[in-house]
Amino acid sequence: MTALSRVHLLVSGRVQGVGFRFSALDHARRLGLTGWVRNLPDGRVEIVAEGDPERIERFVRWCHEGPPGALVTHVEEERLPASGEFRDFRITY
Repeated sequence: MTALSRVHLLVSGRVQGVGFRFSALDHARRLGLTGWVRNLPDGRVEIVAEGDPERIERFVRWCHEGPPGALVTHVEEERLPASGEFRDFRITY
């Protein structure tokens, strides 16, 4: 079994009010990832995702583009040890 990977992302640009969270939720679930996504008061979207390293990479690449209507200008990435604490992927507030 492959060790899990974890990534913490802060996505900047036009990423609120364009369905970014819901698209990220759908994309993460289709990839079998766990974790969460939320809007931040400063206009960014924050994401923590865990899963298979290759699937994490695919998700991170998607986050650099986002859904139609989004304009991602910057993605801050932090790689962390996986904790296994999540059972699913969800939107949190």
